[in-house]
Amino acid sequence: MLPNPTLEQLQALGLQGMVQALEEQRRQSGITELDFEERLGLLVERQWLWKENRALTARLKKAQLKIANATLEDINYRHPRGLKRAQIEQLRASAWVQQHRNCIITGPTGLPTYCSFG
Repeated sequence: MLPNPTLEQLQALGLQGMVQALEEQRRQSGITELDFEERLGLLVERQWLWKENRALTARLKKAQLKIANATLEDINYRHPRGLKRAQIEQLRASAWVQQHRNCIITGPTGLPTYCSFG
């Protein structure tokens, strides 16, 4: 599995991102054109990204977010929550983004009560 003592030591240190990056580097023919510091930088960057991605995955799992495949077309405007089709269409048009304006939506989740463009 890990034929190299360096890979085994990286694995033992819990540096899985570096293990993956080093294994990839070994398969790349042009990698030797990079100097030591550039290759080391790539390994460290991969470890950092691996750790950040793992932390993000853990936070998302802990958040227990409900994933819904909702679209603007699915909005029920007849529901008594005060959504106005014209206001949603104004948001959808994204003119406020092109004009470099801010959009503030306040109210309980799923029930916007006020939308302001500033």
